[in-house]
Amino acid sequence: MGTHLYDTLGTTYTAARRTEPRIAAQIWAAFGDARTVLNVGGGTGSYEPPDREVTAVEPSAVMRAQRPAGSGRCVAAVAERLPFEDRSFDAAMAFATVHHWQDPIAGLREMRRVARRVVVFTHDSTDAGWLHRFWLTRDYLPEVADLIAGRPSLTELARAIGARMEPVLIPWDCADGFFEAYWRRPEAYLEERVRRGVSVWAKVGPDAEERAVRHLREDLASGRWVERNRDLLELDAAELGLRLLVA
Repeated sequence: MGTHLYDTLGTTYTAARRTEPRIAAQIWAAFGDARTVLNVGGGTGSYEPPDREVTAVEPSAVMRAQRPAGSGRCVAAVAERLPFEDRSFDAAMAFATVHHWQDPIAGLREMRRVARRVVVFTHDSTDAGWLHRFWLTRDYLPEVADLIAGRPSLTELARAIGARMEPVLIPWDCADGFFEAYWRRPEAYLEERVRRGVSVWAKVGPDAEERAVRHLREDLASGRWVERNRDLLELDAAELGLRLLVA
């Protein structure tokens, strides 16, 4: 579940990562009438609904320590072995964490076991055009393709829990600094603070990161980035393959 990775990244995680209210509204609407919610891979508590009783599961002690005062109880555990009885919760959620799990299918089935409703925020890497849709992976960081090799497809994840899929659009001024968030603000990726809040950069390694940042800086200075991506500049939101699985 990326425990060791987030023991390192977690020290600066909250500098760039926070709840995006428009995405949160879509997630919370999917909870329906649920009153008790389990947040699996809960991290620092982003996207936990303030008007419901929340329990979190988070394996990283560094991340658990950064949960805000007054947040719900947080249990040290992993998705594949949730320490709860069947149907202990009305809903279970997971936000941008499934790709860190050792066994995503097992983790999702555990969520289904302990909750009557499951809501998962993830991405559709099965679309043949996914890697080319986002300019950062297409033009600067092709190594991202290696990170998803061998992982279960979105269809397989959905089938494991009988979920439907909902597209999640990313607003141009997204408050949460996840990997795709700055699709219309490319200068942000030049900031160390922004990159340290995203696991992708740590996973591709320092050489790929340095090369991508150098080339992006050059293209922004020359105007080439604008030439390539002029169609994005008037968009208020982008569809870059992010999805909700709702079961």
